[in-house]
Amino acid sequence: MTKLSVNINKIATLRNARGGDMPNVKEAAIKSQEFGAQGITVHPRPDERHIRYSDVRAIKPIINTEFNIEGNPVEKFIELVLEVKPEQVTLVPDAEDAITSNAGWDTIKNQSFLTEIISEFKNNNIRTSIFLDPDPRMIESAAKTGTDRIELYTENYAVEFAKGNPEAIDAYRKTTDEALKAGLELNAGHDLSLDNLEFFIQQIPEIAEVSIGHALISDALYLGLENTIQAYLKRIELAHRQE
Repeated sequence: MTKLSVNINKIATLRNARGGDMPNVKEAAIKSQEFGAQGITVHPRPDERHIRYSDVRAIKPIINTEFNIEGNPVEKFIELVLEVKPEQVTLVPDAEDAITSNAGWDTIKNQSFLTEIISEFKNNNIRTSIFLDPDPRMIESAAKTGTDRIELYTENYAVEFAKGNPEAIDAYRKTTDEALKAGLELNAGHDLSLDNLEFFIQQIPEIAEVSIGHALISDALYLGLENTIQAYLKRIELAHRQE
């Protein structure tokens, strides 16, 4: 069964807009797990405009599921991950001024760099994942880096699905098939929602984990956090029933 990791960055965005400590991101992580989340994801950026490095350190002791830290492997990020030692680190090639992640790695051009970084994380018993566009050509070089997983960047799927073009899943299915042949496990994330999650998992049931933040936290404003997490888990369960 695909696991749901809740990205709590948007909780920190709301807190930072006002200052102080409301809403409290540590409490959000605790409650998310109590309500059924099977993991917590954070994506600290160098400017700390949402999740702060101090948040990451504060959250680690209360994680009783799985901790996934995403980010561009700049020196400061690497040091944080090696200090905190989460269960998983997801490497994302986002620029410092990017509003949100907007592309996967070119693993052909960056194979040597990624290999070096991944080796260091794996030597510290941290599972690694590479953020990747749905491009089968990137799989061979991704596998050569030594990564454990890839995370499929799902924005294009979400955009096209909303337009009524479910065939956008095809590139993700082809990339998945190549990844499985290469011995890689798969995660997925970015713009997955209650509207498009079930179809995505139904078509690619091999996905080990989805990390969802923006849509889930937005839904929680209307439905409440517990109801929202349960709704996402239900979509995943229904998708696996229909395989």
